[in-house]
Amino acid sequence: MLLAGVDIGTLTCRLLIAEVTADGRLGERRSERRILRLGEGIDRTRTLSAAAVARVIGTLREWRAVVDAAHVKGETAVATSAVREARNRDQFVARVKKEAGFSVEVISGEEEARRTLLGIRAGLPPGVAGLLGLDIGGGSTEFIVDQPGRPPVVRSIELGVVRLTERVFHHDPPTTAEIRQARELVRVSTEAVRPVLGSLEGTTFLGTAGSITTLAAMALQLPRYQPARIHNYRLGLDTIHRLEEDVLGRTNAQRQGMPGLEPGREAVIAAGVLILRGVMEILGYRDCLVSDYGLREGVLIDLAERLK
Repeated sequence: MLLAGVDIGTLTCRLLIAEVTADGRLGERRSERRILRLGEGIDRTRTLSAAAVARVIGTLREWRAVVDAAHVKGETAVATSAVREARNRDQFVARVKKEAGFSVEVISGEEEARRTLLGIRAGLPPGVAGLLGLDIGGGSTEFIVDQPGRPPVVRSIELGVVRLTERVFHHDPPTTAEIRQARELVRVSTEAVRPVLGSLEGTTFLGTAGSITTLAAMALQLPRYQPARIHNYRLGLDTIHRLEEDVLGRTNAQRQGMPGLEPGREAVIAAGVLILRGVMEILGYRDCLVSDYGLREGVLIDLAERLK
C-alpha cells in the first residue's frame, strides 16, 4: 500500500510517503522534514503560540497538495509532546483539519514510543535482538526496551531538547553552572525511569530522531544529510564526548556551518548531546547504534496494520 504519514513534533515536522509491504518493509517515495519549533515556550506557557501554529499550518498546507498528488491509499497525522500538553490543543487540531485537511491524532508518550518501536524494528540490521531505544524529541524523551520473549517496556519523560534548552540555557554559550544543572536534570530523569526498564543485560543501545541522527552526521562531517550513511552508524561515547566539548564551547552563531549540523538545530544541539551522553553513561553503554527509522516510519506501519 502507498501511504502517507505526518509527524507533528515539538521541534520538527516530518512527512513520509512510502510503500508498505505485507511484511512491514518500507519503500520511500518522498520524505521531508522542517524545523518549525511548534513547542517554543510551551514549557512556560502551556500554550502553542500563534506564530508557531501559523508556521506549522503553512507547511501542512503545502504537504496536503503533495499527499493529494501522490494518490495514497491512506494517510495519518500524529502530534506529540507540545500538542498533547497545550491548553489550546483542541483549537490547533481543529485549525489543522479546517485549513490543511489533516485529521490529527494526539498520541500519548507511551503510544509514541510504541509506534517508534515499529519504525525502529523495520530498519534494524541483522543480529540485533534485544534493544534499548532512545528517542530524544523536542518536548519529551522516550525509552523503549524490546527483548525476545518479553513484552516491550515503554516510558516517556518530559525532557526534550527544546524543553531543556528553554528551562536551563539562558546564556550563549551556556555557562558552567547551566551545564551542571542540565546534567543533573538528565541524571534525575534517567535514574527515575531506570527501575522500570528492568534488566538491560545483552541489549543494544539504539538512538533515533533528529538530535541523535544529527550527532552522527556531525561525527561523519557530512556536508549534507545522507540517510544511507547515518542509518546503522555506530556512535561511540568517546566521539560523543568530543562533540559535546565542541558544541558547548561555541555560541549559536559559531555553530552555524558546522559539518553535519542541520540548520535550525544550533540552539538545541547542546541539549541533545547532553541528554544522549547522560543516558548512556548512567545506563552503562559505550556506543549507540543510530537509526534513521523512527516515529514517522512507525506511524505508517501502524496505519498499514489497521487498514489490513
